[in-house]
Amino acid sequence: MSPSARSTHLTVLISGSGTNLQALIDACGTPALPSTHIIRVISNRKNAYGLERAAKANLPSTYHNLLKYKKDFPDPVENGTFNEARSEYDKELAKIVLQDRPDVVVCAGWMHILAPTFLEPLAKAGVPVINLHPALPGQFNGAHAIERAHEAFESGKIDHTGIMVHYVISEVDMGQPILTRKIYMVKGEALEDLEQRVHENEWEVIVQGTKMAIDALYEGAKR
Repeated sequence: MSPSARSTHLTVLISGSGTNLQALIDACGTPALPSTHIIRVISNRKNAYGLERAAKANLPSTYHNLLKYKKDFPDPVENGTFNEARSEYDKELAKIVLQDRPDVVVCAGWMHILAPTFLEPLAKAGVPVINLHPALPGQFNGAHAIERAHEAFESGKIDHTGIMVHYVISEVDMGQPILTRKIYMVKGEALEDLEQRVHENEWEVIVQGTKMAIDALYEGAKR
């Protein structure tokens, strides 16, 4: 079945202002993302403005609160591993997501490392999870990637940074890249200006990467 012959359902995970979510909202149903619909927006932050964007677009949304799980499972994190609270939180997140039967899950500014208790049920259900990260593969994994790239440029270590959309695996920002885009640095550019340039590119890349993930999903289903 061709991508254009069926409807594609997306679940979008957010944590903040939701500008990347807005890019997806605007692209759905256009040639950029034909026959594509966002069926739920999930935030791990109650005051994320992305929830307002979802409401304005009449999209179902859910706030999934980690604090409850920290109270129920107050064990500390040891050696960088997922503690019981995080594991239980992600297990419940997987249930919330899978109830809607999405085709693809898109992490669009989702500031939460996904545990195996989320990734394994999604993989078993055949639902790919993709993520937008403001760095190129193998560079500046994790948080504050733009800031770290700017510092590296100022130190003369790099002349460009970039953006990627990649499949999510348990290792942070190490999944197979779907789409990358280089962004060359500008001498004397303030961090805030670099951030703005990166974000403006992200709004295009997240749509293109999502389309490529959808196409790959349907191509795989044909085999």
